[in-house]
Amino acid sequence: MPDSMRLDKWLWAARLYKTRALAVQGVSLGRVIVNGQPAKAGRDLHVGDRLRLQQAGLVLELTVAKLSLQRGGATVARTMYVESPESVAAREQAQRQRRLAPEPAALSGVRPTKRDRRALADWRRWSASLDE
Repeated sequence: MPDSMRLDKWLWAARLYKTRALAVQGVSLGRVIVNGQPAKAGRDLHVGDRLRLQQAGLVLELTVAKLSLQRGGATVARTMYVESPESVAAREQAQRQRRLAPEPAALSGVRPTKRDRRALADWRRWSASLDE
């Protein structure tokens, strides 16, 4: 087991991002903070480091528990970090809110009829464009 590894590799191995490229992109957009400091993808990560990760409207607060050079299964990935109790509570609250939220399709109103769709397609076909 290594004593340090790159941040982007760890995020990928811990299954917090699907690919290393997405991990690099998340880090470069400032969505990952290590020990209170903005981080770069190549930063060395050690056991005990604290991460703050913004993903899909959630803020995860993690502590690095283990380093691994290989990406394992989800059960192995969950052993690589410890999530703070505040982060767990916020994540569960967000899940409850999503579950209770109305269906997005129900908010859009009435579905257009076939006649309405044809009229819209005809309008798009004959509408003037500023580019032409």
